[in-house]
Amino acid sequence: MNYHIVTYGCQMNVHESEKIAGILRDHGYTRETGEEEADIIVFNTCCIRENAENHAFGNIGALKKLKRQKKGLLIAVGGCMAQEEGKAKILREKFPFIDIIFGTHNLPALGEMIERKKKQKKAVVEIAPERAQTEDGIQPVRTSYPNAWVNIMYGCNNFCSYCIVPYVRGRERSRRAEDILAECRDLVSAGYKEITLLGQNVNSYDSDGQGGMSFPELLDAVASVEGKFRLRFMTSHPKDFTEELAAVMQKHAKICRLLHLPVQSGSDRILSLMNRRYTREKYCSEIALLRRYLPDCEVTTDLIVGFPTETEEEFEETLSLVREVGFSSAFTFVYSPRAGTKAAAMQGQIPEDVQKARIMRLVEAVNAQTREKSAKYVGKRTEILCEDYDAKKGLYLGRDEYGRMGYFADKRSRIGEFVTLKVTEANGISLYGTAED
Repeated sequence: MNYHIVTYGCQMNVHESEKIAGILRDHGYTRETGEEEADIIVFNTCCIRENAENHAFGNIGALKKLKRQKKGLLIAVGGCMAQEEGKAKILREKFPFIDIIFGTHNLPALGEMIERKKKQKKAVVEIAPERAQTEDGIQPVRTSYPNAWVNIMYGCNNFCSYCIVPYVRGRERSRRAEDILAECRDLVSAGYKEITLLGQNVNSYDSDGQGGMSFPELLDAVASVEGKFRLRFMTSHPKDFTEELAAVMQKHAKICRLLHLPVQSGSDRILSLMNRRYTREKYCSEIALLRRYLPDCEVTTDLIVGFPTETEEEFEETLSLVREVGFSSAFTFVYSPRAGTKAAAMQGQIPEDVQKARIMRLVEAVNAQTREKSAKYVGKRTEILCEDYDAKKGLYLGRDEYGRMGYFADKRSRIGEFVTLKVTEANGISLYGTAED
């Protein structure tokens, strides 16, 4: 029996798909890259933005013909979109050929749902209101070697006014520090060269008292694991950034000199409407603090334009913040209303044409800085961790600790190796050069 998984969204969803693969493996399935040859197709969905939902709906609908042709094919839909209030009902009505629908809190029980569906004709729908158990017992099928993702917590307590995450992933629940450390040690022993600690807000790790230590203490402990590997973490919330965290980053060379610190807006009024619980001044003071400890540290961020009632002047404040901080790169988004959030009910929704004009200006401002920073690499050397081979380009590729992707040619496989790249050309966020070792 074969499985095929379709993943939408961020690294957290990528890692959850690895856990889904682990469950399927334990129930006798093997990986299949194509839908046509699969005996079960699982959609791991995202609902953070409308485009992700629309994409998922389109791909699910496209399977109607295959489902009719292939007797015994199972189709399962899980993840954030399935957990969102009312979406399971919509999925059942719009796509009656779906066999299993499961929410984010039901992932550990997917194997049991598969076995139950095989014994009955009607669909299996499991949408629990809260997470009944953690996923510590699941052994994932990791697909990102030499990189590995490690959840340190689940859920979110922040309730930013635009964000659906607390409603579909529940309240914060921290894994025990000893379990996280054991997983990281095993990964290093297995040859993984980069570990990313994952959480909706890693800085609030142990907010529920279940972790056993603060996030800076956990980061210190993981970075102290023996062996050569890089350590990253995401995502950090500016309201919880501390000097203790900056000091730990300075202490360990294993911790990448790159911090992803989403700011979302440069306007204090918009930040207040977003319920972000910090000001522009506080955010900039945190960047200054970070750079006192780590002068060479780069910062990436998330930015939203077109939030309800955002004025042209407030958008300009976001542009000026981009210039002031000097972000290495940024994920830029047009505000997307999510049903059930406070922002969706706000008056003063921004017209689509205004949103599009602003996002184009923001992207150009961010890209200009990215190009400028990449150009400084030319003629210099940087260490990259080779992650993959691009068959179309005929080049190996990997990132340096600052997140820049480097490409180079080689006659032998370098995947999983640290490579010194002499940079000869820069193109946007990508670097090209020759390997010197």
